[in-house]
Amino acid sequence: MQNILCFSHLSWNFVYQRPQHLLSRFARNNNVYYFEEPRHGDRDELTVSSQDGISIVQISITHEGDERNLKLRKMIDRLLKQQSVKHFSCWYYTPMALEYTGHLEPDVVIYDSMDELSAFRFAPPQLIELENELFKKADVVFTGGHTLYQAKKNRHHNSHPFPSSIDKKHFEAARYNEIEPEDQKNIPHPRFGFYGVIDERFDIELLKEVSAKRPDWHFVIIGPVVKIDVNDLPRAENIHYLGSKKYDELPVYISHWIWHWSFLH
Repeated sequence: MQNILCFSHLSWNFVYQRPQHLLSRFARNNNVYYFEEPRHGDRDELTVSSQDGISIVQISITHEGDERNLKLRKMIDRLLKQQSVKHFSCWYYTPMALEYTGHLEPDVVIYDSMDELSAFRFAPPQLIELENELFKKADVVFTGGHTLYQAKKNRHHNSHPFPSSIDKKHFEAARYNEIEPEDQKNIPHPRFGFYGVIDERFDIELLKEVSAKRPDWHFVIIGPVVKIDVNDLPRAENIHYLGSKKYDELPVYISHWIWHWSFLH
């Protein structure tokens, strides 16, 4: 079995999306280590847990700047030695991880550019420079869609559009479900739904305008609110925020909507 080290800006348990779909499939025939973005904490600590057949690596670090990156390198090196991982591929979702993984010598480097991270709110200023470095290191680059591919195709000789799709088997269950979730059963019909991350990409003004023009339509919003103020979200009797739901629960909800859209990959 091959070893795959994935370095991501996303927590494994945040929202089940593109990384989870791909890596859980890779884990059927490979040893996959998923490194979440290191977090500032009260002590330096690296923990490994197993989920979906994948080793989830969480790191807490007290240091900042160059000292932080040096400490992270040592922690990762120690883990690889403990796990007897000598040959491996590196799969990157964030160029920021190069700050503490640039010393590694993988057999293959893959950059899966699923979003234009530099356009996100609070994007680190060094992200663009590190992405340029990642393009130089990468053996292959995938993009999360054709638009992103057009923007990046000339930056690497081996770039490929890899649009996200749907989990047909998973969501097909919505066609046959008759169970109504408790927090949704009293919401009138017709219902229009959204599931995904509610962040700066969420069209607040559109939801506000449509809900005002069609008070007889009800909008069900599912997902965590990040990087925007929850108080900026539109409020109305026909807008219903149900918070985060597990991936397995989504078909139960959407089976009672007449139309839905999402930001999940």
